[in-house]
Amino acid sequence: MRVLLTGATGFVGGELCAHLARAGQHLILRTAVRSGRAPPPCSSETVVVGDLGSLTDWHSALEGVDVVVHTAARAHVMDGSVTEEEFTEVNARATLQLARSAAQAGVTRFVFLSSIKVNGEGEPGRPYLASDTPRPDDAYARSKWLAEQYLQEVAAARGMQAVVVRSPLVYGPHVKGNFLRLMSWVRKGRPLPLGRIHNARSLVNVWNLCDLLRRLLEHPAAGGRTWLVSDGEDLSTPELVRRVARAMGRRANLLPVPAPLLEGAALLVGRRAQLRRLCDSLTVDISATRQELGWAPPVSATDGIARTVRWYLASEGARGA
Repeated sequence: MRVLLTGATGFVGGELCAHLARAGQHLILRTAVRSGRAPPPCSSETVVVGDLGSLTDWHSALEGVDVVVHTAARAHVMDGSVTEEEFTEVNARATLQLARSAAQAGVTRFVFLSSIKVNGEGEPGRPYLASDTPRPDDAYARSKWLAEQYLQEVAAARGMQAVVVRSPLVYGPHVKGNFLRLMSWVRKGRPLPLGRIHNARSLVNVWNLCDLLRRLLEHPAAGGRTWLVSDGEDLSTPELVRRVARAMGRRANLLPVPAPLLEGAALLVGRRAQLRRLCDSLTVDISATRQELGWAPPVSATDGIARTVRWYLASEGARGA
């Protein structure tokens, strides 16, 4: 089986590239990259396609390919530095172009890495299901939802199997955003006013996500479906802080500040969105993924956090921090 992987130099794609390279001799891994500089060492073949967009030429990359795994994307940002048009072009129209080209080339299955943000920012009182009505709340989420719709339309018209994975926050080596900041705060011993937050968040470490993506390449029940993924254990933000601290051999410096005070302070400094991502609940139900795919997360949340902390401490040491 020849697999085309996009995004192999990115956070998830890089780990998935290494994961698939260990899959055995029956899998030939081809990576599509933006430029010819330093191709991924884990790939059997590499094709340069340039920037992702509605005009990307995929012809040479798709020759002889059986399955496409599309992880390349314009990543989510909250600072307004990426416009809605940029998200739409890279995340939605580029996916449409790749899907059309893949169907024309005879690709049988297209696995697309989407985001749980397509569902929304959290359903009060219950976890999300794949069957829930999408309620994307920002430009990034809307671009991912549009990409899903484009892919499903092409697949239905051309007889190609579309497989969508909606992932919550992914962590692991090279993680950025709030997870990276949280590790930095814990390492520096900063007091964190999160001790009275009573939320629940679904997370997924990159090893679990890659394990599921590998299974979706061939599983007979996967085609034409949307799947949710997580570590199988939901954590409150204070518990996440405690596990990070434990992995660092430090004490979690959590202050019992009431949530309304935190929200008021966040509003004053224009950081309410960042606070929501730390303190609101967002959980997913992976029972269908477990039962219908026979899949279980191979790496526990505790082990995933410990692995990520080891990477972080090693990388900080390498920088002389």
